[in-house]
Amino acid sequence: MNTGTLAIISLIPIIVVGIFLVGLRWPASKAMPLSYIVAVGIALFVWGVPGNTVAAASVNGLVTAGTLLFIIFGAILLLNTLQESGGIKTIRQGFTDISPDRRVQVIIIAWLFGSFIEGSAGFGTPAAVAVPLLVGLGFPAMAAVVAGMIIQSTPVSFGAVGTPMLVGVQTGLSADSSISNDFLALTTQIAGQVAILHAAAGLLIPLFVVAIMTRFFGKNKSFSEGLKIWKFALFASVSMTIPYVIVANTLGPEFPSLIGGIVGLAIVVTSAKKGFLMPKEDDIWTFDERSNWDPEWTGSMEIKEVTHSSGSMSMIKAWSPYILIGVFLIFTRVQVFPFVDWLQAWVIELPNMFGSDITASFQPLFSPGTIFIVVSLITFFLHGMNAGSYKRAWGKSAKTMIAASTALVFTVPMVQVFLNSEGGGSGYESMPVELANGVAALTGEFWPIFSTFIGGVGAFIAGSNTVSNMMFSLFQYDVGSQIGVDPTWVVALQAVGGAAGNMICVHNVVAASAVVGLVGKEGIIIRKTIIPFLYYATLSGALGYSIVWFGEKGLFNIGTLIVGLIALTAAYIIATNRKRMDVIQDTSRSA
Repeated sequence: MNTGTLAIISLIPIIVVGIFLVGLRWPASKAMPLSYIVAVGIALFVWGVPGNTVAAASVNGLVTAGTLLFIIFGAILLLNTLQESGGIKTIRQGFTDISPDRRVQVIIIAWLFGSFIEGSAGFGTPAAVAVPLLVGLGFPAMAAVVAGMIIQSTPVSFGAVGTPMLVGVQTGLSADSSISNDFLALTTQIAGQVAILHAAAGLLIPLFVVAIMTRFFGKNKSFSEGLKIWKFALFASVSMTIPYVIVANTLGPEFPSLIGGIVGLAIVVTSAKKGFLMPKEDDIWTFDERSNWDPEWTGSMEIKEVTHSSGSMSMIKAWSPYILIGVFLIFTRVQVFPFVDWLQAWVIELPNMFGSDITASFQPLFSPGTIFIVVSLITFFLHGMNAGSYKRAWGKSAKTMIAASTALVFTVPMVQVFLNSEGGGSGYESMPVELANGVAALTGEFWPIFSTFIGGVGAFIAGSNTVSNMMFSLFQYDVGSQIGVDPTWVVALQAVGGAAGNMICVHNVVAASAVVGLVGKEGIIIRKTIIPFLYYATLSGALGYSIVWFGEKGLFNIGTLIVGLIALTAAYIIATNRKRMDVIQDTSRSA
């Protein structure tokens, strides 16, 4: 079977997801079982994968789903604990004191706080922390999930103290020992390139967040209301990405997102409190009355106004659980601390399942879910809660987690079957690699523009930038060498695309939705996050093409043209936004 045919067949499980989940808006609990059946059928009857391997991959998927559900439960438990203790009410008031404008709040929480949490823990943890916090502040659940997914881009390549680079890229490249004598140094070099590409594409991400929020969840359904704070959005973007790029090119891949997020938070919150670039009092944007919200925006999680038993709570005490999460994540992820090896030592493992090479494992103490639960227990005592309220928090959290289980127990096994399709009787490479082979054969010298989309598809399927990089880094390096360009930049494009793919990754969307009780609306969310994904992958791919072909084609090439068109379009939309706002205001007055 030729490369093109294999690529098309490999695409079928993804097409099924696109048609039923995104196109027809089926809930993931119905669409993903269908995609799983298709993936299993292709693996068995086209790739010739042995039945024991398919079974082992499926069980490995179930174990992985269980680890995700454990994290989801911990995140929900922490939110419900804070709600029952009255901490959420105090936190909400604190953000209102900075600015009651929801556009400002979402940038600070999702973009800056989310980047810090991504740098600390990665693996979807920012959505598990930032999304419920937004809901606790009064955001519609779907608006919170969409915002949380969109920022799963720029900081992701350096999430979990650099795991997608140090594990994903380095492991992927090291399969070919002829490439380098020092893979750590090579990975560090690529990390600096990744940061530059991310900084360029990530410049508009905070603006995307607010514009999509006001367009789909605002009273006037207007992009313009989000674009109106473009100065603050760009300021918040560079406050994170400038230190992020500096750290990546001086200290390496471990700390760009972590330091970029915390420095950005310090700069932006301080500036916002002083009124810098803040909306005027007559221009504060917030959501419409809750009674006017579309029912599909809200999840089963209901945030109630609970006051602390003493009548009030200090801001430090209210924020202390999130501070503890940040501290614990750093202490348990950064190798200089002695806890890392100890926490990773306890592994629950199912080796070589059904006689295959696949091993399922879970590290309970190292899981972010354990940190969430521990912090919840600490909060019980720290906030002086009573047993009844804490029991309610556990009960509500368990119900929400169970609702998410149906979708995940099919989503993740489908992913594992797809990834473990190499080595079948037909002799083909794994489905994702055959898909990439087909695209590479079609694109030739234009590969850099498409390389980000391959990284994105890898993350969409696997739910992980790290796994996408492990699958495709060596492949991307080889294609770069074959077309005669610097292959390290092509690998950098892979890492950037893999990070952007987190915006549309099915099981990340399922997990984030489950945290706020928004199960069954995954396709609707992906329909909104696919817009920024396409922007991100296109801009970074075009910029990468311009960089790798600059020496031979000069500055004026198709990559530069695409980047220029995107930049001019963005500038035009921002520059003409005032006229559109005047129309909206005139319409509102006449109504």
